[in-house]
Amino acid sequence: MEARATAKYLRISPRKARQAVDLIRGKKAQEALALLRFIPKKSARLVYKVLQSAIANAENNRGLDVDNLVVSQAFVNPGPTMKRIRPRAMGRAYLIRKRSSHITVVVSEAGEGR
Repeated sequence: MEARATAKYLRISPRKARQAVDLIRGKKAQEALALLRFIPKKSARLVYKVLQSAIANAENNRGLDVDNLVVSQAFVNPGPTMKRIRPRAMGRAYLIRKRSSHITVVVSEAGEGR
């Protein structure tokens, strides 16, 4: 059995968020939390919260044992991009893309889903 958690419309680019997500995929849930806690990046802090939520969902909604949980899936999808304009010299304008992400973490018990 598995439990999932999703955070949507986070103001971080998907490319940067994938740095933290790639580190925890396939690891034990408690080990992944400890790893994310000491990574000095904004993406690690956001993924940490999503992983905590997935673990809480597994424990409270599915009745799974927290000590046996493994991060079976973790992925980042791009969200909508806000487009802004930066004024430049001689009346020109450059486009600034403010990207957002949807982060999904799925945890399952150690024996299944791998």
